[in-house]
Amino acid sequence: MEAAEGDSVTTSLLHLGGHKISFADGRPLPDYADDTEAVVERVMAADMYIIATPIFRASFTGALKNLLDLVPVEGLMGKPCGLVGMGASDHHYLTVDTQLRPVLAWFGVHQVPGATYLQSSHFQDGKLSDPAAIAGLQSLAKAVVAMQRATSENDAMVGPPPLAAG
Repeated sequence: MEAAEGDSVTTSLLHLGGHKISFADGRPLPDYADDTEAVVERVMAADMYIIATPIFRASFTGALKNLLDLVPVEGLMGKPCGLVGMGASDHHYLTVDTQLRPVLAWFGVHQVPGATYLQSSHFQDGKLSDPAAIAGLQSLAKAVVAMQRATSENDAMVGPPPLAAG
């Protein structure tokens, strides 16, 4: 996030584990009695995203999928996004491309090509310490900011809206 902040961008972290979010069941957002509506509104208010998720058994988390099920298409459509996967090893690095990208494409999210995949060996004492991984995250953040700036005034340059918007 520091790389993006260097470009005069305000960032914030939304850690799903720190919020009580109901299972998506089709109710209108105001009908949820917990943090659900506030979290969805926070997601919808953002101009761009870096979505990071643990990868376990070749899938991104159910918590992230549930949140995406709660967000209306127009809440994400046309917004730039970079993707980060994290796993114990590199065995499931393709999960970001084979599982998460198609879901975000359904929303019409403008995804930065490539992704960053972090693994346990990139961390020391709970902190990211691998220089190549740090450089990858910085590059991803800069690419998301550049895409947002390039498309904020001319969304049509990246293609038509998704079928889900129709």
